[in-house]
Amino acid sequence: MQENLVIVESPAKAKTIEKFLGKEFVVKSSFGHIRDLPKRELSIDIAGGFIPTYEIPSDKVKLVSELSKAAAAAKTVWLASDEDREGEAIAWHLTEVLGLSLENTKRIVFHEITKNAILHAIENPRKVDMNLVNAQQARRLLDRIVGFELSPILWKKVRPALSAGRVQSVAVRLIVEREREIINFKDTSSYRVVAQFYPTDDANNTLFKAEYSERFNTKEEALAMLERCKTATFAVEGSEMKPSKRYPAPPFTTSTLQQEAGRKFSMSVSQTMSIAQKLYERGLITYMRTDSVNLSDLALNSCKKEIIDMFGENYSSRRNYTTNSKGAQEAHEAIRPTYMNNHTIEGTAAEKRLYELIWKRTIASQMVAADVNRSTITINMSGSAEKFVASGEVITFDGFLRLYSESHDDEPAEQNETAILPALADGTPLLAQTITATERHAVPPMRFSEPLLVKRLEELGIGRPSTYAPTISTIITRGYVEKSNKPAQKRQYTQLTLKGSHITEKLASENYGAEKNRLAPTDIGMVVNDYLEQNFGIVMDYNFTAKVEKEFDRIADGEQGWNSMIGEFYGSFHDLVDKAITTQVEKNSQVRILGVDPQSGCVVRARIGRFGPMVEIDGGEGEKPRFASLKKGQLIEAITLEEALELFALPRTLGKYEAEDVVVGIGKFGAYIRYGKNFASLAKGDDPYTITYERALEVIESQKQSVTAAATPLKTFAEDADMLIKNGRYGAYIAYKGKNYRIPRGKKIEVLSYADCQNIVNSTKK
Repeated sequence: MQENLVIVESPAKAKTIEKFLGKEFVVKSSFGHIRDLPKRELSIDIAGGFIPTYEIPSDKVKLVSELSKAAAAAKTVWLASDEDREGEAIAWHLTEVLGLSLENTKRIVFHEITKNAILHAIENPRKVDMNLVNAQQARRLLDRIVGFELSPILWKKVRPALSAGRVQSVAVRLIVEREREIINFKDTSSYRVVAQFYPTDDANNTLFKAEYSERFNTKEEALAMLERCKTATFAVEGSEMKPSKRYPAPPFTTSTLQQEAGRKFSMSVSQTMSIAQKLYERGLITYMRTDSVNLSDLALNSCKKEIIDMFGENYSSRRNYTTNSKGAQEAHEAIRPTYMNNHTIEGTAAEKRLYELIWKRTIASQMVAADVNRSTITINMSGSAEKFVASGEVITFDGFLRLYSESHDDEPAEQNETAILPALADGTPLLAQTITATERHAVPPMRFSEPLLVKRLEELGIGRPSTYAPTISTIITRGYVEKSNKPAQKRQYTQLTLKGSHITEKLASENYGAEKNRLAPTDIGMVVNDYLEQNFGIVMDYNFTAKVEKEFDRIADGEQGWNSMIGEFYGSFHDLVDKAITTQVEKNSQVRILGVDPQSGCVVRARIGRFGPMVEIDGGEGEKPRFASLKKGQLIEAITLEEALELFALPRTLGKYEAEDVVVGIGKFGAYIRYGKNFASLAKGDDPYTITYERALEVIESQKQSVTAAATPLKTFAEDADMLIKNGRYGAYIAYKGKNYRIPRGKKIEVLSYADCQNIVNSTKK
């Protein structure tokens, strides 16, 4: 009989742990959850108190059989799944499926995979915590109920094959609301006035910049201001310098790691978590799902030693951080390296980058604050109540900045430039070398990046460390949200400059509006969001969703029963479901009238069609309506009449090829070129609305060459003309008498004989 069986979640984790335990221990993996609610059934007895029916998925049956045998053969079973609620639920499911006793089965948890942590966990086992299990069950069942009851309504009232989720729908609402802010944004501009001053008695002409405290709405107002400056005098009204400190950011939590990795490395939330999971399973960092910023005494002492060794004692400052995030649940450690003396690691480039980021952030959190001198000079202008203000900042001691500086979200915010300012006494007369009034355009709200969305969800108390990544992945997979890239656009702005007594005007240009990997709602996402908001306000309410998270926390703390919590929600929710079923959706609620087609005089409208968002022009007398699909990135809510009419430019006839018309159009499977009865798909970078005749010929020739290459056999055989080896879309294959046969992996085409091919044909199952 085997002495001890340890069951963990992943094979990588099993390998790492096996190194630390002796021969008395066998470590096996459950490969995550071993049972769940069936996919196509509700499987919750609502009348009986919300009792779930779980099943073992078909791909886990063999694994469960192997684990059952191993558990039966072991004297002691140790369940070592992750330390969060999901991990606790996995441990409980294992006891149920493997027939283990809750009393006799040992549950161990650790937030780092190191020898000390594993041995400490073995010495301090506990039982499966049913409060944590019930908190996870409550979340799983509530989400299943919402999804199963809402989805059929969406199929009937909006469009077939749609689905809804509790947290996902709220995340989509945030993205839709931001998009509407952008759509409704009105471009305005104002003039910002900046002067370059120097003291009249300064032989070195020490220049510094100061900004006028008022902005001007029109060019005429800005010109009038510069005219006043010609005869005005300037003097220092007040000057002050304040010593200040800049403090390091706390160690990483799940959400702050996702945000910083997104800002610094453009990693998606799921990428960050996938890489962090690998680092954790290799024993390199602590557990990556946490909202704690706490560090253990061992970590604090290790940080101090590294800082003193690298920079000296005057750079070390021990700090204990506390969690401020709304509804923080995990009383564990922040994400940190397991061994602080490992400054770098072996691994992929992404693993190295993320590890180094975690290491620097942890070390920096225990370094002294940077000393900063912040100075402000207020400048009086004769004949004006407004002032010029200069702001400067000088770092006098770098402190933690010597190692690491936190990046910030690129939300637009125009700030005064910070620079070294001269020490000037009150009343010091000043001269202006130049005074420039620059037209500045208002900046529209920016779409959410993945890290910014995580930050907003956390601020609202929606979701937990384990739910951020799957929430974002789900709304993208469902087609409610897509990653959007927008190239920069150019625009002109006016700059007025006063130098001496002359004012010059010039037009300059700037790039604006570029976006990369931003989250934009799709038309169907906006339609679903609007329907849910109108009919299921309880599900879409931010405060309600955050309140539900708090109730999960209360269940985890043993303060509330999970059945009663779901019951309270279900009553009011199901009433809304019943009401929505009987409420007729207005036919025109999902249609937007854009205007009238000037050529036909018929109405142009935008709506969701069978194959997605589209625009249509009503047919005149005896004519059928005309339809056109929207381009990628266009929205029903934002498209203009002019943009809609441009979509009817397809199909376009570009010229002739081999006496046939070359026509460009968009079909069910994307953009194409047609000549006669032949079709060629456009490449990814080709725009059907702008593609030239010359480029169309290149696409046609390329397609013909591909067809010819595919039709030409790679190998023929003298023994039988019907036996051919051809090159297909997925590689080489055998074609014989109208049927195709896969070539076994590892077989080289060059050495395949006729007999080999015959054997493959004969041995392939009918």
